[in-house]
Amino acid sequence: MRKIVYLVLCMGLFASCKNASNRTASAELSAAVLTKILGSFVGEFGNNKITLLISKADKGLIEGRSIVAGNNRPFSGTISENDGIYSIVAKEPGDNADDGTFEFRIKSAEPDVVEGTWQPFDKNRNGKEYRLQRKEFVYRTDVGEYPEGSQRELKEGDVDNMTKSDLELMRNEIFARHGYCFKKKEMRNMFEYQDWYIPNNTDIRALLTPLEVKNIALIKRYEKYAEDYGDDFGR
Repeated sequence: MRKIVYLVLCMGLFASCKNASNRTASAELSAAVLTKILGSFVGEFGNNKITLLISKADKGLIEGRSIVAGNNRPFSGTISENDGIYSIVAKEPGDNADDGTFEFRIKSAEPDVVEGTWQPFDKNRNGKEYRLQRKEFVYRTDVGEYPEGSQRELKEGDVDNMTKSDLELMRNEIFARHGYCFKKKEMRNMFEYQDWYIPNNTDIRALLTPLEVKNIALIKRYEKYAEDYGDDFGR
């Protein structure tokens, strides 16, 4: 009788340990899958380009930021899984007129794509649909029409015959290389069609290199010159 009881206890302990092991393995697998959805997803968002940055996904909760049209807004919400499809519902704080609710999906079989909708809290505005691709921001100095603005110190001879519009483009390209998300629509129109441009932040002042700061000052000086005297010199 004692042998039978001992055997039953051992079998129960083995089963309990096995189940615990399976639960641990399942938790680890879930964490591995969730890790795959972290990162930035970029694409068209109405007439603008948006970056959805997912920074945390754990225990059914998700956190991140939306960067679009000069706004950098946090969001938080829930994440659930069904048949390999992860569904996210996340809200921005609501203290900004442009805030709303994101609902999107990520398929475990296609983890580099985000599809979903955004509904503004303001009922008088229209919602948006989007399909975004995973794309991480990388600072590069070899992109744009005037990459020299981030590569070497500019001399007066580099800029003294440029038009005001070209000088403006050269200066703002420096900001765009750092992922600056422009508030002004005309600035966004300059860069959002470029594949290399990813809106990543709304304050990049601390990211500018000393070389770029110096070049920006020179360009701005000549922008003012072109504005004040452009007509006299046929610019």
